[in-house]
Amino acid sequence: MDRQREYVLSTVKERGIRFIRLWFTDVQGFLKSFAITPAELDIALEEGVSFDGSSIDGFSRSHEADMLAKPDPSTFQILPWKSGDAGVARMFCDIVTPAGDPFPGDPRHVLRQNVTRAAELGYSFYVAPEVEFFYFEDASPDPKVLDKGGYFDLTPLDVAQEYRRSTIVALEKLGIPVAFSHHEVSPSQHELDLRHTDALTMADTIMTTRLTVKEVAMEHGIYATFMPKPLPRVDGSGMHLHLSLFQGDDNAFHDPSGEYGLSKVAKGFIAGLLAHASELTAVTNQWVNSYKRLVGGFDAPIYETWARNDQSALVRVPATRRGKIDSTRIEYRSPDASCNPYLALSVILAAGLAGIANNYELPPEMGSDVLEMTSAQRREAGIRHIPHNLSEAITTMERSELVRDALGDHVFEWFLRNKKREWTRYEQHVSRYELEEYLPIL
Repeated sequence: MDRQREYVLSTVKERGIRFIRLWFTDVQGFLKSFAITPAELDIALEEGVSFDGSSIDGFSRSHEADMLAKPDPSTFQILPWKSGDAGVARMFCDIVTPAGDPFPGDPRHVLRQNVTRAAELGYSFYVAPEVEFFYFEDASPDPKVLDKGGYFDLTPLDVAQEYRRSTIVALEKLGIPVAFSHHEVSPSQHELDLRHTDALTMADTIMTTRLTVKEVAMEHGIYATFMPKPLPRVDGSGMHLHLSLFQGDDNAFHDPSGEYGLSKVAKGFIAGLLAHASELTAVTNQWVNSYKRLVGGFDAPIYETWARNDQSALVRVPATRRGKIDSTRIEYRSPDASCNPYLALSVILAAGLAGIANNYELPPEMGSDVLEMTSAQRREAGIRHIPHNLSEAITTMERSELVRDALGDHVFEWFLRNKKREWTRYEQHVSRYELEEYLPIL
């Protein structure tokens, strides 16, 4: 019996755990779960647990429904929120077929494949996200903020400090270290900055963080949301991703003799992100509402540019402190925390690796000056706008061989089909804005 499996079995027995929740995600990035008892744990770890895959969005059709959820014992954690008198733990699962083969529709498998491709080239992929979200009084369609605070505000304007503290304590109990937390720029908006780790662990971590934020908020009688743009006229919520590649113990993005301290690998990765950004956007910003955040006038990128220490760029190169070469990284600023992190990290990694492998040329650095340029000047400079809406993003993704290869045919087709349905529903919807603006005058 391997050590991790033995640890899970012994901990469940010693801590009196009554239920073990098996977690996995669908193609949209929604967390799915069912519970088993300790009596079923040993065989679950050995063989997996059978379930009906046809009931999960993006998994399988009814005639090929049988799937197995195989727990990953390295992800075992005891859940810290209230569960009555019963101890409850969780493990993330890999989804496999009855024959034991990885299921191509499992987002976790998709990311593992892309991480393996990077490893074959000698790279490990590390990620540190800035996770933004809002607290509201409830989930009604007329959101009521809890405060009027702004960036870094402290009490009494930031009344949600206790909610953030409780969330951080819960995350630490789950083995998730939080580097920073603070009030964000918009009323009732907050941010948790997670410490960097490998991409697969981080995707699991993002899923866990989203649930933990919501569970702790519920315990306090409020509602937390990762909706990208729930309020008009203020900044929306993003998930800026700090990215780096390592070769063994060495940061592959750092070169002390390189321009800006960036290696050829780093410049190729940035160039790959910029070249394929529009193709990735349907995955990194997957909802109709995501594009209400990606508009001018707010702290969100709208042009495919890179710059050092400039918040308007799609890719930012943060300053590295003296002697901290391991912290050399790039920041990809368009994603939001409501995306499927397994798929988003997969396409981001694929784009960066394409830039490295194919020696893409890094375009000139372009800061906030791009916002002052005319459309003609931007076209002449080869500066593109990211997709304006989900429809544009879907159309661009559909033509992308890179995204198809990164996601695999199964997820690629299911994802597009799902997003097209969402856009059709949106096109048929009559908004409150239209009713208020046009009904009285037309």
